Amino acid sequence: MSALAQQHNAINLSQGFPDFDGPEYLKQRLAYHVSQGANQYAPMTGTAALREAIAAKTELIYGYTPDATSDITITAGATEALYIAITALVGPGDEVVAFDPSYDCYAPAVQLAGGVMKRIQLQPPEFKVDWATFADNLSDRTKLVVINTPHNPSATAWSHDDLEQLWLRIADRPIFVLSDEVYEHICFAKEGHASVLRHSQLRQRAIAVSSFGKTFHMTGWRVGYCVAPAAISVELRKVHQYLTFSITTPVQLALADMLREQPQHWQNLSAFYQAKRDRLTQGLAKSRLKVLPGAGTYFLLVDYSEVSDLNDVAFCHWLTEHVGVAAIPMSVFCAASFPHKLIRLCFAKQEATLDAAAERLCQL
Repeated sequence: MSALAQQHNAINLSQGFPDFDGPEYLKQRLAYHVSQGANQYAPMTGTAALREAIAAKTELIYGYTPDATSDITITAGATEALYIAITALVGPGDEVVAFDPSYDCYAPAVQLAGGVMKRIQLQPPEFKVDWATFADNLSDRTKLVVINTPHNPSATAWSHDDLEQLWLRIADRPIFVLSDEVYEHICFAKEGHASVLRHSQLRQRAIAVSSFGKTFHMTGWRVGYCVAPAAISVELRKVHQYLTFSITTPVQLALADMLREQPQHWQNLSAFYQAKRDRLTQGLAKSRLKVLPGAGTYFLLVDYSEVSDLNDVAFCHWLTEHVGVAAIPMSVFCAASFPHKLIRLCFAKQEATLDAAAERLCQL
């Protein structure tokens, strides 16, 4: 869709990346560490400075302090963290439960590991889990449950009760949880972000994944991390060692400086993006598009059923080519049929970009 947007000179609200730069201080610290010669291999698990900064942030937010040496691993973006966790935990014939619509990197990693995906379809507009259906999908071969909150692409967020419901159904089974929390600092829910790291039982068998690209508007830096108990971390690090070995040293040191010296950035991130969400929502108020509530991420879902009878893929192509706004169809995040007329818009954009897109969409 980004290529199609470029071809038609369309406003790109499809792919999830900001059209603005990250913090100036972070760029200055990268330049500093490069100039100071921090240009050789980092430790396989990540620089001590960054792992310690993550541990301190985790304690501040979730009241839990992971061991910086044994429980935190720095990865090549969140995608690598997800991959190494799945590869370490899933073997041939093992079943992995995930919720559709789901981010597109989960299923290929499971397939490469020889696992079997069992998908539970969530229904709009709430995209809430039916816990009876979830329980019915568990079996003696279930090895892993993949959750994602705040959720891409539905822009919903799990509650703390959801995590408790999950725990109640897997507590007596040897099942791990992979929690994709890359939007942990972009959550608009009143009770805040519900992390597995806050749940004292779940975190003992869970891997929490996060992303600096999402937090600092630097998606091209490709740095993420995972937090997991030492026994699990040992296994996923075996995959990480032979996949990427280590992540760019000066970038890690710059991120450690940023976490330590300017915590207000991530602390204010939800408010920063909520203002952008509200601006786009208000801009679309007079359109024929129906905006679904957004509880997190930097995406919004809109229902276009009053505008067109096209399916979502065809509509997104038409929208890009004829209206000049690129979006993502929701059906591509689902294995089964997804007949709803919903598309995803990214609001991680400058105000002028959002206003121009809203103006075009109001002409539908």
